[in-house]
Amino acid sequence: MEIPRKGRPNTWGVRTPLHLNKATGKQERYWIGREYPTKTAAEKALRKWITDHEAGQVAARSDMKLSDWLDKWLSNHRKEGTTIAGYETKIRLHIKPHIGGVKLSEVTDDILDDLYRLLETAPCPTNKGMPLGAKSVRHVHNILSGALGSAVPKLILTNPAATAHPPTQRQIRAQESKYPTLDDDHTARFLGSVWEPCGNRACDGGLTHHCLRDAPLWTVYAATGVRRSEALGMKWSLIHWDTGAIELGWVVVEEGNTYRLRKLTKDGDDNALIYVDQSVMNVLKRQKERQDAERKRLGSAWTDHDLVFARDGFKLYRGEAGGPQDPEKVSARWRTLRTRLHLPEDFRIHDWRHSKVTNDLEAGENPVEVSANVRHHSPGYTMARYGHSRKDGARRLAASGAGRLGLSSLV
Repeated sequence: MEIPRKGRPNTWGVRTPLHLNKATGKQERYWIGREYPTKTAAEKALRKWITDHEAGQVAARSDMKLSDWLDKWLSNHRKEGTTIAGYETKIRLHIKPHIGGVKLSEVTDDILDDLYRLLETAPCPTNKGMPLGAKSVRHVHNILSGALGSAVPKLILTNPAATAHPPTQRQIRAQESKYPTLDDDHTARFLGSVWEPCGNRACDGGLTHHCLRDAPLWTVYAATGVRRSEALGMKWSLIHWDTGAIELGWVVVEEGNTYRLRKLTKDGDDNALIYVDQSVMNVLKRQKERQDAERKRLGSAWTDHDLVFARDGFKLYRGEAGGPQDPEKVSARWRTLRTRLHLPEDFRIHDWRHSKVTNDLEAGENPVEVSANVRHHSPGYTMARYGHSRKDGARRLAASGAGRLGLSSLV
C-alpha cells in the first residue's frame, strides 16, 4: 500500500501474509518494510519474503530473552542430575549475568566471542578471584552451543556458536595442572601410617575405634585407583569374593548442596569390573567385620543399604547410619589426614588414581590391562595422558636402541 508522507514523496509499504509464528503458535502478520520508494520495489520484497519463508529461511519473530530460552532448554534436558546441576551453575554464574538479557534472535558469534574473552580475563568471585580457565570457558561454550542448537530452526535460523571462537584444545592442554603423584614407596609408607592405631586409652588397636574407621577406604583408593564416588557407592552384593573382582555398579554423587546414591552411568563403564589382589579382599573382609559390629551396636538405628563404606554411627549428626556418606565430608577428612601425614598440600583423593596409573606404567605393566582396570576408553588415552611419566622405561628403550645400533663403539 502507498503511505502518505508530509514534506517528502510518498513511500510504499508491504506486510506479510497471515502465517503461523512457530515461536508463539499464533497466526500473525507484520510489516516487512514501509520505506520502499516504488510499488515495484515493495512487491519484490514481498516475493522474496514468501520465497524465504517457504524455504524455512525466515526466523520466527520472538522477544524471548536468551536467559528464558536457557531455562526452558535446561528444564527439558534429559541428562543425569549431576550434569544438569553443573549446567545450571555455569548458566547462572557465567552466562546470564553477562548476556542473559540479549534477545535469543539477536545473539551472534561476536557476542559469544566477547563473552569468552571476558570470562578468560575478568576476575571471577567463584574462582578465588581469578579468571576462568580455558577448560571452563570451553564448557560454557559447549552449553551455549547445545542450547542454541536446540533453537534451530524453530526460533533462530542458524547456531551462532558454530562460528564462535572458544578456547582450543591446545590452549586447554597448555593450562592443564600437573597434579602430584606418590610413587610406590611413598604409597606403602602412607598405608602403613593409616593402619597404625592412635594409641589412646580407649583404642584397642582394632577396627572398632574411630581412628581406623577410614583405613579400609584409603587403602581401596590407593590400591585400585577408583574414583571417590565409585568407592562410596561400592556394594557388598557386587563384590565377587571367589574371583577377586569388584563390580562398580553404583556411585554417590553430589548434586548442588546435597548428594545421592545412583546407578553408575559414566560413558565406557557398561561393564565396570575391576580385579584386585587377595590382600585388598582381606581389607574388605575387615571392613565387613567392623560394619557388622557397628550394625549390632546401633540396632534399629542402622538402615542397611548394602554399602561397603556406609555412614557409621560416629558423630552421626544427620542422616541415617548405613546410608551413603557425604562425599564432601570424606574429602574434609582426607584433607585433615593429608596435613597430619605431611603429604603434598594439593594432593587430592583423585590423585590416588593418577598415582596408580603412573606407578603401574613405570613398573612396566601392560598398558592395555592398566587402561582396562581404571576404565579408560582406550589404552591410547592412557598412554597419551600418563605415558610421558615413564622416564625409566624411556631410558631403557634409548639404551636398548643404542646397543642394537652399536653407537657406543663410534666414540
